[in-house]
Amino acid sequence: MLCCAFAKGQDSAISVKINLSKSYQHINNFGASDAWLCQFIGNWPDEKKNKIADLLFSADMLANGSPKGIALSLWRFNIGAGSAQQDQQSGIKDEWRRAESFLNTDGSYNWQKQAGQIWFLKAAKARGVNQFLGFANSPPTQFTINGKAFANAGKTNLSTDKYKAFAEYLSSIVKGIAQASKVKLNYISPVNEPQWDWSDGGQEGCPYNNIEIAGLVRAIDKAFIKNKTGAKVLIAEAGNINYLLASGDKPGKGNQLNDFFHPASVNYIGNLPSVNKAIAGHSYFTTSPKALAIKKRLALADSIAARNIDFWQSEYCILGDNAGEIDGRKRDLGIDAALYLASVIHTDLTVANASAWHWWTAISAYNYKDGLIYVDKNKTDGNYYDSKMLWVLGNYSRFIRPGAVRVDATVKGNMALKEPLLVSAFKNGKNITVVIVNQNMNNALVNLNINDNIGLLKSYTTSQTKNLEANNIAYGKNKDTMLILARSVTTLTGVTK
Repeated sequence: MLCCAFAKGQDSAISVKINLSKSYQHINNFGASDAWLCQFIGNWPDEKKNKIADLLFSADMLANGSPKGIALSLWRFNIGAGSAQQDQQSGIKDEWRRAESFLNTDGSYNWQKQAGQIWFLKAAKARGVNQFLGFANSPPTQFTINGKAFANAGKTNLSTDKYKAFAEYLSSIVKGIAQASKVKLNYISPVNEPQWDWSDGGQEGCPYNNIEIAGLVRAIDKAFIKNKTGAKVLIAEAGNINYLLASGDKPGKGNQLNDFFHPASVNYIGNLPSVNKAIAGHSYFTTSPKALAIKKRLALADSIAARNIDFWQSEYCILGDNAGEIDGRKRDLGIDAALYLASVIHTDLTVANASAWHWWTAISAYNYKDGLIYVDKNKTDGNYYDSKMLWVLGNYSRFIRPGAVRVDATVKGNMALKEPLLVSAFKNGKNITVVIVNQNMNNALVNLNINDNIGLLKSYTTSQTKNLEANNIAYGKNKDTMLILARSVTTLTGVTK
């Protein structure tokens, strides 16, 4: 818990100063995706899938005042390419990574497909989620060059003469899902990690270079305007944030920020009416070592500001060995992986100025650090297991709501700790939210100083034994010392008076 005892002027306390008058980026949303397991979990018994949906989407409180769920503010819907209909002929060995398509071979649509995913769309909306994004890992197999939902030899699987058909298809998807589920897809992401080859049959995927992306997006823009879809196109879901700023090892697939959003570029699409004024990239492979992670994000923040657009961190889970900091292999339901996740979220928000932050797959059946909730690999029933990564994401998503603005948080005295406290602060109207990440094995004393008349009313702590546990906190006038538990993430909430 957050200690409710206060002591003035302790020299050992860490000073945290919140300046509400110094602001940074606005927050669009916090999200996660339904790929790939919701196609099956959406068919589980009602009681279990509703409890899973509550964990992901609910903004309700339990009887003790703690949150029932993490209240994601955006849900990502995987627009399948049809590998599931192809079954073993799809070339994707793991059937849990195949996906259905609404498009029939004769060109008609079957809106009864992707039923499990549609269930989660409806469940999200019923619990208050009002932002939805549809993403296509691959065009439908009917449009691809090789008739598969993955590519050959790292070359795009969509010929230019199919851009219009794919664009019209995406228009139909937006309208068809709205009719079938009463859920409007606010955003469409037509390409995903275009830098990768997507040739191994591990999942649906399609590579593109920047010229191909620009041509496809122009076709989508025309189709969206003609069909009055009202959806915005999000680009380009770069495989990692390096490709937003530099070519690196993928010539023609990097420098995406300037290529798509600089008016002098031949691939300029930032002025298209249907294009969301944001660029999306993934934080994979750039989170360690810490100094390099910060350097990359500082450069990204400067470039984003120069283009006057937003940055969306649109996919992340813990992959690789991360310079020895943490290994992505083997699931971890405990606080170790969750604290690493908290440090990534903090850095993306406070250094890269991310306006949106999305986890990869909300539900996993794999022995990997890729899920918020884990389930038995069973299509019809099974057990589910919440992770501390779920609840730590909730320290942000549950309380930092769309429309919030990040404000300045300065920490002094961190040298008393092995790992510095990570503090971020946000205001949304009169509501104030402060998130404190303590990765240390020791508790930390904090003097919280806010340059306004603020009443901090509640704390919500996630630790090895707590899941956003709520406590009242006493409020002092200026410098009140409070205890932040070791190995925890604590969110403080309050209001301006």
